[in-house]
Amino acid sequence: MSALARWARAEWGLLYATVRRALWVKGWRAVPMTLGAVCLTAALQFVQNQSWGYGPVQDAGAVRAEDPLWLALLRTPLSLFVPALDLPVWGALAQVLIVFGIAEICLGWWRTLVLAYVATLAGTLYARVGIALGPHRPLGLPGADALVVDTGPSAAVVGLAVFLGWRYRAYATAGIVIGAMVAEVAVKDNLAGKEHLAAIAAVLVVCLLSAVRHRRSERERAGAGSGLPPIHS
Repeated sequence: MSALARWARAEWGLLYATVRRALWVKGWRAVPMTLGAVCLTAALQFVQNQSWGYGPVQDAGAVRAEDPLWLALLRTPLSLFVPALDLPVWGALAQVLIVFGIAEICLGWWRTLVLAYVATLAGTLYARVGIALGPHRPLGLPGADALVVDTGPSAAVVGLAVFLGWRYRAYATAGIVIGAMVAEVAVKDNLAGKEHLAAIAAVLVVCLLSAVRHRRSERERAGAGSGLPPIHS
């Protein structure tokens, strides 16, 4: 086995085995939430491109930093599945199918949706903070970005990819995703790129909290196995 093959097996072996087993046993029944999300994304793309549908989709799922916070929070869950009008829809559909599908198999459908929402919400809230800071500060944004329509699954996809990389020890893959997003901001300093970094930051916090919880559970199990009272930190 070549060095590259050994590296690939170490990096993706556990993740590949988990996904392959689920698809072999259940087929497409292993990812019902993902298939529903793909259909919803395609339907919203079709509707928003109709003269009669653009307004209702914008009212239900378009988020802008200038919107009242309560309205943005109300629209954020659906905004994940509203494709950006300036990007090809097949990209959004492929992202949802592949990344959401892997996450649904590995994490379960509700954890996948929660992480996707956390990542997207982090980007949405960051936009408000960045605009408040102004364009002349490192994390700031120009005031014109308050008018930008912020939709699509990209922040959720980036966040899920990083979490899966951490959870399944594909650390190089997670690092590549993070590096690509940093490079995106360096090359094209725009709202979307910085929102991706905000999504990554939020997911890394989730990873840290999950690691702390896992270590605490291990200590408690070790204490119970030795007959000693569990250690609480």
